[in-house]
Formats: sequence, C-alpha cells, structure tokens
Amino acid sequence: MNKLSSLLDKFAGKKIIVLGDSMLDKYIWGEVSRISPEAPVQVIDVHRESFSPGGAANVAMNAAILGGEVSLMGITGNDDARTLLLNMLRSKGIAVDGMIIEHDKPTTLKMRIMGRSQQLLRVDYEKRSHAHPEIEKQLIEYLTSHIDSADAIIVSDYAKGVITKKTMETLIALAHKKKKVVVVDPKPQNKKLYKGASVITPNHAEACQLANSEIENGESIISIGEELVKDLDTNIVLTRGEKGMSVFEKGKEAVHIPTQAKEVYDVTGAGDTVVATIALALACGASVHDAALLANHAAGVKVAKIGTSSVSREEIKYSLEVS
Repeated sequence: MNKLSSLLDKFAGKKIIVLGDSMLDKYIWGEVSRISPEAPVQVIDVHRESFSPGGAANVAMNAAILGGEVSLMGITGNDDARTLLLNMLRSKGIAVDGMIIEHDKPTTLKMRIMGRSQQLLRVDYEKRSHAHPEIEKQLIEYLTSHIDSADAIIVSDYAKGVITKKTMETLIALAHKKKKVVVVDPKPQNKKLYKGASVITPNHAEACQLANSEIENGESIISIGEELVKDLDTNIVLTRGEKGMSVFEKGKEAVHIPTQAKEVYDVTGAGDTVVATIALALACGASVHDAALLANHAAGVKVAKIGTSSVSREEIKYSLEVS
C-alpha cells in the first residue's frame, strides 16, 4: 500500500481537462411529519438549501481536490445557475474559460428534496439536444489549443449534448497523436464514440448495455469485459457496487478487486470520484490495475458521504492504511 500512497502524492499539479455534461445539484433539506390535506403527498418543512457541482463539474471538483490543475469544458445556459456553478468551480481553482453559453438551453439543474437525509423527490431542469454546430466548433477549438499541456483528458458523458461524434473523433485522434491519456465515463448510447480511449469506466448496468448483453441470461461478467476490450480497443474498469471492481486490460487476464466500502449512505457521484482518481493515477504513470485499486478506495470513502461530495487524498490514504 506504500506504493499506492506514494502515487497519491504525485497527483499534485497534474493538468487535467474535463470534457462533458456539467450540471448544478440543488438540495432542499427538511423534515417530514405530515401528509398534505390537498393531496396524498408528504409535506416537507424546509430547514435549508445547498448547492454543489454535478456531472462533469463534479468530476472536475474531484480532480481538483485530489490535487490536479483542472480545466472544465462544456456548455451552460445564460442563467443564475451558470453563475452559481462557475463561482463554485473558480473557488477551487478550476479554469472555466472552456464553459460556453448555449442561449437556447438552461444550465442543467437537478433538485433533490431530502427528508431526514432520505431523497424524497428529484426535479430536473434540462434540455438534452446536441450542442449547436457553432458550439461544437468552439469546444473543438478549445480542446485543440489546450491538449498539449494536459496530462490526461476525462470525458464525462451524461448524454446531455456535449459529447458528439465530431468532438470525440477529434479528441481520440489528438490523444493518440500526442500520447495523451483519455478516460471515459460512458453512456451506452454513445458507445461507438469511445473506441480507442485509454480506459472506459462503466458500471455493471452500463457494461451490459454496452455489450448488448445481460448477466442474467448466462453471460459472465468476464466475457462481457473481454468483449468490450476487444470491441472498443480499450481497457475497462468495471464498477460493480458491493462487488467492487473488475479490471480488464488488453492482453491480460481479468482481475477482480473487492469493495473497500464499509458503510454506504449515498452512491451519487461515486462514478465521478472513480474516473477522476483513475485519470490522475494514469497521468502519474500508474498501471491501469494500480489506478483501479486507488479508485476503489476513493469510491469506498465517497459512498459513506451524502450527496455529490468530493474525496481528499488524506481520506484515501487513511483508507489504504486501515484496509
């Protein structure tokens, strides 16, 4: 574990570009003690509200708190949610000059209503159409002009319009030419866009969809992982919840890593923590296996927290020490 702890110390100053669908998470916290007389629904007495970056913005926040120098690329609306989101990101030193306004879309906002730390309802404000060609062009120009200085690029795809065929073709081609690490948190409907990435990090359900298969129908997780490695010419770190992770590297046998989670309160944002940790580890020269080991510890810390909170290097080191 000393090797992994030393690897964490190398995270500081690594330059990371995060490309993807950013959003703002809003939490309304309160108590529930009665049913509405107007309809058979619970009434929440609100105590407070809180906000945090979500989606690709949460990936950027995770990478920054782990020590990376982070630039975030994507789109927002021209609204109060954009202002709040970008101010939070700037406060952590994240560069946001790659966040482009698309005037006919709102900034994606996910509002969660929480009663006694339990999520009662989620309300989404969003428009999922692909970015306009002019916005796509601006994103590609930003990526092209900044990739030389990056140690790794993270693609955080929530299928809300930022990740397009042209953008990904440009990114993968540039990354291969310039020998840059590309780590993708995928959405199955965009499978073909990820071919040639360094690592893809699907969860169990996403892996089944990417392989057009179901474990319940008799196909093993190993055969699904191996199929994805071959089909997408990439390495796969498959997150499996309470079963930990399975790592599939090109030319190697699958390795299964048991979970490090001791308590699970909220899995929201755990995938963001995983992809940020893997990208930083690979940027430091780690193997895919060692990167996954670190990410497994980071995820174990994350799920013991409520909401899209980030994980520090100190917390991961402690997890390494007590495991």
